[in-house]
Amino acid sequence: MTRQVQEAYIVAAARTAVGKAPRGMYRRTRPDDLLAHVLRQAAARVPALDLAAVDDVIVGCAIPEAEQGMNVARIALLLAGYPQSVAGVTVNRFCASGLQAVAMAADRIRLGEAEVMVAAGAETMSLIPMGGHHIAFNEAVFARGEHVGIAYGMGTTAETVAQRWRVSREAQDGFALESHRKALAAIAAGEFRDEIAPYAIEERRPDLASQSVAVRARLADTDEGPRADASAEGLAKLKPVFAAQGSVTAGNSSQTSDGAGAVILASEAALARFGLTPLARFVSFAVAGVAPEIMGIGPLQAVPKALRQAGWSLADLDWIELNEAFAAQSLAVMRDLDMDASKVNPLGGAIALGHPLGATGAIRTATLVHGLRRRGLRRGMVTMCVGTGMGAAGLFEAV
Repeated sequence: MTRQVQEAYIVAAARTAVGKAPRGMYRRTRPDDLLAHVLRQAAARVPALDLAAVDDVIVGCAIPEAEQGMNVARIALLLAGYPQSVAGVTVNRFCASGLQAVAMAADRIRLGEAEVMVAAGAETMSLIPMGGHHIAFNEAVFARGEHVGIAYGMGTTAETVAQRWRVSREAQDGFALESHRKALAAIAAGEFRDEIAPYAIEERRPDLASQSVAVRARLADTDEGPRADASAEGLAKLKPVFAAQGSVTAGNSSQTSDGAGAVILASEAALARFGLTPLARFVSFAVAGVAPEIMGIGPLQAVPKALRQAGWSLADLDWIELNEAFAAQSLAVMRDLDMDASKVNPLGGAIALGHPLGATGAIRTATLVHGLRRRGLRRGMVTMCVGTGMGAAGLFEAV
């Protein structure tokens, strides 16, 4: 029996402002609380939708343990007030986890197995260290020379890409500076207003003089990473972090971050049933593997696959969200794929805006969907490199 493929539409997309880790605004905020917030806020944007109609909630998380363990998808949807009849599952494709969640949710609809799905991503790098609290590599993998790159730190893979693709320190720093410039301009122009769901933070501190607890409340409504004081001179002074004679620094690498994002998808039948207005159509998704030691060039393989599935060319894209894990790999990917730099990260990227690992794909999907509609553009892509040597790419079309 052959199933007829149906379209999957994004009807709501919301995210938190991204916080810096480990000492930023969310340093004491649980990731399941951030996730519950965006699940709740995404649903609030489609009040006509009966949440009992949600077939499943799929959440991406790169380090699903401790505060973001215990199947954080199910925990957060209950915290968000979704009906108990709604199920949840947590998936992990490292940095592409949030985008993977969107693709899996869309596929359930496209196959006719679901009518309404929620896809999301959440990550706290303040509370959960890179690699988790108990890193236990399988030594048999590293004993094989062709896989030893998995043992490399991500920064070391960026150094390898910089060397092999001949990406200079000057080019990396210039790219980083431009990321901050674009992000600051976007914030000043209110470009993120449509997608950010402000999160109320309360901090309690003892006041010894009055022998009481002082409560400080603030609203997290602006990405914390972009730096107004970033300069070419300042970036040039930073020392390499991963190799003594290297070129990858803290300034031309993505920031460790905290955040969450959520997207609601619906079938055409669900649009009619609940009177929903689609924001965008999910078009295609592809992943591919590369050598672990050059992890950053994963999009070189994933992007062409996603474009072939859609029947599009790179020139057909109006907006490209290329996750800036490192300036070195971003520049290598852009050069080898011959990307139009004016279409890449027009509002800045992860070097300025941050990269909360498993949440980034959902967050950047929200940025892309709202950005396409706001600027009257049509086609866009979210793509990223992925730890252990992978790439992922998802295509979307505004409607």
